[in-house]
Amino acid sequence: MTLQQLKYILAISETGSMNKAAEQLYVSQPSLTSSVQELEKETGIKIFNRSGRGVTLTNDGAEFLQYARQVCGQFDILAEKYILKGNIKKKFGVSTQHYSFAVKAFVEMVKDFDTAKYEFAIRETKTRNVIEDVGRLKSEIGVLYISVRNEKALRRLMTEHEVEFHPLIKVRAYVYLWGQHPLATEESIDIRQLEPYPCLSFEQDEDEYYLAEEILSENEYPRTIRVSDRSTMLNLMVGLNGYTLCSGIISGDLNGDGYVAIPFREDEENPNSIMEIGYITKKNSVLSRMGEEYIRELKTYIRSASEETEEKK
Repeated sequence: MTLQQLKYILAISETGSMNKAAEQLYVSQPSLTSSVQELEKETGIKIFNRSGRGVTLTNDGAEFLQYARQVCGQFDILAEKYILKGNIKKKFGVSTQHYSFAVKAFVEMVKDFDTAKYEFAIRETKTRNVIEDVGRLKSEIGVLYISVRNEKALRRLMTEHEVEFHPLIKVRAYVYLWGQHPLATEESIDIRQLEPYPCLSFEQDEDEYYLAEEILSENEYPRTIRVSDRSTMLNLMVGLNGYTLCSGIISGDLNGDGYVAIPFREDEENPNSIMEIGYITKKNSVLSRMGEEYIRELKTYIRSASEETEEKK
């Protein structure tokens, strides 16, 4: 088994075609097919199902691909640090729940690198996807939160995908709404005050409310609107006086200064859960230079934003 064979498998899986993969790799199709057959013979498993419409991974192949992606990803990081030294375009990706501060840290990190020499990606996505992206090294770093209400489910997913959680900060929830909202001048807001207004929530996979980005996600809100992106949520805050429950760590540079975060006031039935925000990485992985810089920016911004929030209290 060679690193080249593993890269062949990744290319075939991504393109779904032997022909397209051969073109992308600048090798002949017979040579590519022969290499895959040799690997299948050596491993004793069938990696791809072949048909007139292309190739698809078998169950064994899908599992094999996860390990192949890990090996190739770690090799790229190693080569970047000790061998290549700028000879190839390096890749770096972050997957995150819908946090403006995660995007702000990404922006500041990218400024320190030549975008002509690097291929960057940031993915605001569902909670499960954040974990899966890091697990299969599609992204080097993921950003999400853990609370007593979702910890069991998240820890199980993290174990399944061999990723580990690194805590950054613990915060209590805030109500995030438009600056002209009828409740925008309140010092704190409880759940009853919010009843006349639609609760905005980021969409997760069906029946996976426990992976929600907002606390109290198991509550039955009389008015709920689910969205898939942050811009739409901000528009609905303005257009419908909607609100969401968040960490209170907001980037005004990206979201705009027309919004406010007000402390959520708990009661016996609706406690203000502690949110522990952190980042995840693949177990036993080594961070790239971009990864190290991104974590530094993330810590810097979270620290300054939390200090600013404390000053406003």
